[in-house]
Amino acid sequence: MFEDSLIESGGQIKTKKGATVFISVIVHTVLVLVLILIPLLSYSEIELGQLQAMMLAPPPPPPAAPPPPPPAAPSAPKPVQVQRPQIDPSALVAPTEIPKEIARIVDEAPAAASVGFTGVPGGVPGGVIGGVVGGVIGGAPVAAPPPPPPPPPPAAAPVQRLRVSSGVIQGNLISRPELTYPQMARTVRAQGPVVIEATIGKDGTMENLKVISSAHPLLTQPALDYVRQWRYKPYILNDQPVEVITTITINFQFQ
Repeated sequence: MFEDSLIESGGQIKTKKGATVFISVIVHTVLVLVLILIPLLSYSEIELGQLQAMMLAPPPPPPAAPPPPPPAAPSAPKPVQVQRPQIDPSALVAPTEIPKEIARIVDEAPAAASVGFTGVPGGVPGGVIGGVVGGVIGGAPVAAPPPPPPPPPPAAAPVQRLRVSSGVIQGNLISRPELTYPQMARTVRAQGPVVIEATIGKDGTMENLKVISSAHPLLTQPALDYVRQWRYKPYILNDQPVEVITTITINFQFQ
C-alpha cells in the first residue's frame, strides 16, 4: 500500500510538470507572434504619397570630374654651341699631291631660337620672330601699320607792329624826294598841313597810307603820292625787322 501511494504521487508530479511546460510554450509563441505583427501593422500607416516619392526619387548625380590640368609651357630651347675643331699649326703637313677636288667647310648658321630670342606672352610654339599675337601659324604676314602723319606746321605768328613817333623814326629815313607844290592847289592858293598815318614795312617801304586830316582836298592826293616815295631803314627789334606805324605831317606853304 505504501508503494502504491508513492508511485501515484510520483505520477501526479510528472503530470503537473508537463502541463506547465505546455502552457509556457504557448505563452512564448503568443509573444513572438505579437512581436512579429506589431511592425506589420505599423507599416500600413505609411502614407501612399510618401511611399511613391521614396520609390520614384532619382539618386543624386555623381560629382563632376575635375577639369584637366593646363598643358605645361614649352621650355625655351637652349642655344647650341658649335664646337670648332682645334687645329695645331705645328702638326700641319704639306700634301704630297694636289687633290682633284677641294672640300669646303661651311659653318652652319645657328637656329633662330639659339640666337637668344625669347617668346612673348600669348605666343605659341612654332611662331616666327616679329609675328602678331593671336595670329595663325603659317598665315600671311601682317603688314605693319602706317606711320602716323607728321604734325601740322605751327601756325604763323601774328604780324607784330609797333607804333613809333615821327621824331624817333626820323632817324631811319634814308630817301625822301623834294616836295613839289601841286599846280592846281597853287592856282586856288590852297595851303596847309596834311596828316598821314603810314606803315613802314620790314623792307623799309611805305604801306597802308591813310589821311587823318587835310587842309584842302586838292592837297590830299599830292601828299599821299609824295609820302609813298619815302624809304626807311628796317626797324630792328630783338634782331628781327618789324613793321612800324607812324604819323607823317606834310605842310604845303607858299614860298
